[in-house]
Amino acid sequence: MHYKIAELSDIEATLKLHEKYQIDSIAQEDKKDGFVTTAFSKEELTDLITQEQGLFIAKANEESDEVLAYVMAASWQFWSRWAMFAHMIKDLPNLEYLGQTLSVDNSYQYGPICIDKSIRGTEVLHEIFNFSLGHMQKRYPILVTFVNKINPRSYQAHKRKLGLEVIQEFSFNGNEYWEFVCDT
Repeated sequence: MHYKIAELSDIEATLKLHEKYQIDSIAQEDKKDGFVTTAFSKEELTDLITQEQGLFIAKANEESDEVLAYVMAASWQFWSRWAMFAHMIKDLPNLEYLGQTLSVDNSYQYGPICIDKSIRGTEVLHEIFNFSLGHMQKRYPILVTFVNKINPRSYQAHKRKLGLEVIQEFSFNGNEYWEFVCDT
């Protein structure tokens, strides 16, 4: 498996994978195995790549055009354009982790993560997570993310497989979430 920071030429392949597992377009039979809730445009991924270098992808090999997995990770400033993340930003000062009050300066938002079902259950989850973490830890000591409670597979992946800690549960826009943290 080849892991890299995405380039602009990887956007179309990333969006193809994203659409396959996004809640509005996922096949009903695949929903039980996890899904992505946030929709993204080509322009938003362009910003993520050019402003944040925050799109991490996995391909079968260097020559492959197909994106088999991705992780998004970026500053809170980047994510603040979405209401969900604005809500989380507002709540950061109410949270403490490792003796630090969370802020936009000492933490970043990780996720979503998406892995094609053909390679789930392999080392890809750990490898792409660690690849993104290695790059983001240069800028931030704390990772923050969330999982919708209607997505138990994602909860298990983040809690049991990756070892993230639940810092709180919260509600937003009629949905219930777990909020996770991790020392980078």
